[in-house]
Amino acid sequence: MSEPEGRRRGRPGHDLASVLAVAVELFNERGYDGTSMRDLAARLGIAKSAIYHHVTGKEELLSLALDRALDGLATVTSRVRALPVPALDRLEYLVRGSVEVLEAQLPYVTLLLRVRGNTDVERAALDKRRAFDRFVADLVAEAVRDGDIRPDADAMITARLLFGLVNSVVEWYRPDRRGQAAPLADAVCAMAFDGLRTRRPETLSSGSRSAGRDDDGPAGGDPPGAARDGGRVHGVRDRRPRDPRP
Repeated sequence: MSEPEGRRRGRPGHDLASVLAVAVELFNERGYDGTSMRDLAARLGIAKSAIYHHVTGKEELLSLALDRALDGLATVTSRVRALPVPALDRLEYLVRGSVEVLEAQLPYVTLLLRVRGNTDVERAALDKRRAFDRFVADLVAEAVRDGDIRPDADAMITARLLFGLVNSVVEWYRPDRRGQAAPLADAVCAMAFDGLRTRRPETLSSGSRSAGRDDDGPAGGDPPGAARDGGRVHGVRDRRPRDPRP
């Protein structure tokens, strides 16, 4: 029985997924422009002509790879748009989901972050990244209006700084080298939304209190509504967003 017309079939052991994975590996090592189909064939250990059983050329490989990263981010964005929670919680969900996509699709997201717009495929990917940036900035602006983010925060600058933190993970994160106990998304969200500083209330003498200074006064101490635990000050709201699903 003959193969269906139009179906591509490569050598045993090299399906489209494995060809794409090796191509992305090379693109990240050498750059897209610096990688040839001959280089890919050598890395795969097959004739160059065998690659064309799977794809029409190098640009199609690039398109498939970038779509894999962008589709993951699009799925997270769609879920975030539908969440019935305040903008700050949606922003945190977006950061958390983006980090999880980065972990799951690390080589593909790395490639996405390195494209420079030299081809039509790259320019289309950059347009989608810019749309994502605008969505993040809109969430920041809404959270500012809600009073959940400081009023002097510029929405686009904040969005770029926030996702600059997320995107920098590709430069050092290696799944087999991690020693952290907490999930990566938790660590990024804690840093982005809670910061580094541990706020410790000022220890006041009884004399200074009698002089009109108290724990909640301008001299320092706990912010209104905060709970104290072992010297660390916690806000009244749990910073990890709640799962809105029933």
